[in-house]
Amino acid sequence: MTSTAPADALFALPTAPGAQWWRSAVIYQIYPRSFADANGDGIGDLPGITQHLPDLADLGVDAVWLSPFMTSPQKDAGYDVADYCTVDPLFGTLADFDDMLATAHACGIRLIVDLVPNHSSDQHVWFQAALAAAPDSRERARYLFRDGRGAHGELPPNNWESVFGGGAWTRVQEADGTPGQWYLHLFDPSQPDFDWTNEEVRAEFRRILRFWLDRGVDGFRVDVAHGLIKKAGLPDYHPPADGGSMGGDAVDVPYWGQPGVHDVYRDWHDVVAEYPGDRALCAEAWLPTIEQTALWVRPDEMHQAFNFEYLETGWDAADLRAVIAESLRAYAAVGAPSTWVLSNHDVVRHASRLALTAENPQGTGIGPNSPGKPIPEVGLRRARAATALMLALPGSAYLYQGEELGLPEVIDIPDDARQDPTWFRTHGERYGRDGCRVPIPWVADAPAYGFNDTGAAWLPQPVQWADLARDVEAADAASTLSMYTTLLRERRERRLGGGSLEWLDSGPDVVAFRNGNLTVLANIGDQPVAAPPGRVIASSGALAGGLVPVDTTVWAETD
Repeated sequence: MTSTAPADALFALPTAPGAQWWRSAVIYQIYPRSFADANGDGIGDLPGITQHLPDLADLGVDAVWLSPFMTSPQKDAGYDVADYCTVDPLFGTLADFDDMLATAHACGIRLIVDLVPNHSSDQHVWFQAALAAAPDSRERARYLFRDGRGAHGELPPNNWESVFGGGAWTRVQEADGTPGQWYLHLFDPSQPDFDWTNEEVRAEFRRILRFWLDRGVDGFRVDVAHGLIKKAGLPDYHPPADGGSMGGDAVDVPYWGQPGVHDVYRDWHDVVAEYPGDRALCAEAWLPTIEQTALWVRPDEMHQAFNFEYLETGWDAADLRAVIAESLRAYAAVGAPSTWVLSNHDVVRHASRLALTAENPQGTGIGPNSPGKPIPEVGLRRARAATALMLALPGSAYLYQGEELGLPEVIDIPDDARQDPTWFRTHGERYGRDGCRVPIPWVADAPAYGFNDTGAAWLPQPVQWADLARDVEAADAASTLSMYTTLLRERRERRLGGGSLEWLDSGPDVVAFRNGNLTVLANIGDQPVAAPPGRVIASSGALAGGLVPVDTTVWAETD
């Protein structure tokens, strides 16, 4: 196994111990309603999270990203916010939040909260005021209200489609009872888009940032970060028929990735910089290329941006080498780390996605009638190998709750139990995201597998969860949980996140590189390959006779 990169071609990211923690951190996403339920109502809550933070410390993560817990009608599982500075009673109280944050910090875990700036709930006081106000009023100027087209305004202002299916405009009834203006909602009609050209909107979000920063949070994951600014004139747009719902594979989309959005995050960068402790901003920005995504993490903007192109790369050695190389090049060019990710609450879990046998665009989901359902044993094997590959890369990494247990996508959710707006807006044509949001299992022989003490769960848990419960996997040295724990310990001790990558030539079906004194080899072909030299310190699967089986990644220590 030989190096194929000259010295000046090595990829490196600067680090400083104790500073800019986000450059190399492993951050664990908690989806609150599905993590742990302390009060037994079937929906996870903040006290439930607090109880399990020591488990995350034992796992070895550096920080937690908390999906929305703010006051909301829950039309889109909390991504429709009615009050940005309160806790929804469904999840607890502000006192519960403060207790959770203090416990996290005591466990050595930082806390990032989800912020939703593209849209609010239609129950937000601002939108209710807009509905009661007249066209061209200050109240309506906070949102994107427009007159309709047609002789009587009966047609929407343009042809845009909602991410959840159907049109992106809804017409309101004016105070006198007549049909009136239309408002834009890139998602559900209950989620009206803000107008970010309005300074009042910008000032309000500066206030919201400071509210949570003053409480001690360590940063923000920014939802739909690429959607705030819309192209002037709101022109018609025809998206590709096979494109993902968030626009990551489409170019020149008038409501995604507009240049003016960068001014918003430069402003936010200044707000965050007022606070000590390297508070961080992470963008959920689905963009066509890594080069474009890297623009979001220039020195005066955000600190992280999810590498969705990496997430969407198939299980192919050449494609993986290309996306890793381009990521390290593009992010290093702006002085930022790559932020690797394989699963989250919006995509099919990678223990299923990597074994799909048909195309499945982002946001579609999989269900009983989906073509090309995953092969479970192949999916788990590849998921373990993919994680072992990702956690050896320099930069930061995000994990999604339950992936450390090897949880697959839940496919057989009854139609009457589904809750994702996508399912309803597309009249069942797309299953949406419920399958990756099912409450996770903690204890095999407990009610709701330890999610709570009552057995209630807002989405039904499959019987297979018993075999994947945390207590079962903690007792098994060969389990996925044990593998994650080992990988995270070795990653931290060897400071792999702040290391550098040197490519190694090991054949067309292999991804191999060196990071420090660690040699990493992922066999993505269909035949076993020779193990790398050195002492094996971690492997996603058992080696046999000095060979690395297919769909297996190994870490070997070299002098």
